[in-house]
Amino acid sequence: MSTSRNNYNNPGVEGIPYFTPQHAISPGTPNPTNTATVPTLFKTLTIRGTTLRNRILVAPMCQYSTSAFGPETGALTDYHIATLGHYALKGAALVFIEATGVQPNGRISPNCPGLWSDAQIPALRRVSDFIKSQGAVSGIQLAHAGRKGSTAASWVTASKPGSKVSARAGADIGGWPENVVGPMGGEEWTWDGKASTDPQGGFWAPRALSEAEIQELVQDWAKAAVRAVKAGVDVIEIHAAHGYLIHQFLSPISNRRTDSYGGSFENRTRLLMEIIEAIRKVIPSTMPLFLRISATEWHESSELGRQFGSWDIDSSIRLAKLLPALGIDLLDVSSAGNNPQAKIPMHNSYQVSLAERIRASLRADNLDLLIGAVGLITEAEQARDILEEGGATRVAGNKVDAELDKEASAAVEMTEKKDGKEPMADVVLVARQFMREPEWVMRVAHKLGVDIAWPSQFLRVRFPKL
Repeated sequence: MSTSRNNYNNPGVEGIPYFTPQHAISPGTPNPTNTATVPTLFKTLTIRGTTLRNRILVAPMCQYSTSAFGPETGALTDYHIATLGHYALKGAALVFIEATGVQPNGRISPNCPGLWSDAQIPALRRVSDFIKSQGAVSGIQLAHAGRKGSTAASWVTASKPGSKVSARAGADIGGWPENVVGPMGGEEWTWDGKASTDPQGGFWAPRALSEAEIQELVQDWAKAAVRAVKAGVDVIEIHAAHGYLIHQFLSPISNRRTDSYGGSFENRTRLLMEIIEAIRKVIPSTMPLFLRISATEWHESSELGRQFGSWDIDSSIRLAKLLPALGIDLLDVSSAGNNPQAKIPMHNSYQVSLAERIRASLRADNLDLLIGAVGLITEAEQARDILEEGGATRVAGNKVDAELDKEASAAVEMTEKKDGKEPMADVVLVARQFMREPEWVMRVAHKLGVDIAWPSQFLRVRFPKL
């Protein structure tokens, strides 16, 4: 007498040295049985050889959680698997590893990650592999802090009486006071304008990079990119925002060099151009390359801006039009960070509107460059409306009247049908909200009435269908 047996197999993800179940459907993607209209936010996006399962990306966020001493200096740890892996598990399309120094003195703090050594590859691979095992894409942001380097972890600073925006990290805690660098050198070039001996200051005085050191820096950026590829990372982002080294070179406020890396727009952008070209040469042609910039440093009306000029939205548009030919696939639009005297207009869409202006200018010239919007994106309807055609009709705040939500949703639906208007951005990058709510993707989908896949291990507790 023959018997039959059901084979209820629970397959694991291949290619990693431990067992983790293969999800039946990639979390964060609409279920095949979904009957609702799927908004752009939850549609896939293919960039070169990489496909994102939706348009919600986890922006790089400093965690100050790597070792400052010994052979594991700058190497990621299981903490990064626990945090970044959780965002991937809960449906984010692309998870970025935080700003990672291409040189030891390129870190923001002694506890920030680095990729200046092959010894740091295995730990990066472990984190990247887990992110990808959950159906997400892994990314890394390569950076150099420049004159904002060698500072202490943020919570250390905040714990001190009379806490400041930053605190200097001395050699005793792994800092490099004598090797903080920038376009310019001397005590007058500290980020906050306070001398290194001023107890109220939080930054070290930089020394000016020589042209030979700049060329070495470009090559170190390329070498870090090669290590990222070896570690299995899918996407690389160049950090040229928030007052870090590349931004320092871009801005006439922080760059008053008289050599080939200062003065004109062409000279101030030279370092960035050389880094882009160097990285594009050493990574696969199928690998997406992103760039984050501060679209403006908000110094148009400051005394410094009036005296020396500043990096503004027009500068960013001019730069953006050069990027497609260089091999940049997506421009991640942020703002500010290069000087504490900036005058930032803190309204709900202050950064999203910058992304929209850049995208519109590119489209007007028939240039193909994806645009990412970041900053103050914390509610489901706001994230959707940024991406939908006609999205400029509404960018919601954190709390919106329910009736207004209905009207705005109806307006978005109408513009989708009648069209004629471009979306404000192609993807949204979310940072702090993921720290508050790692399940943000699932909550957003539920609020929008989109039936998406959940992690297999969480199906028993998923939100009920609307």
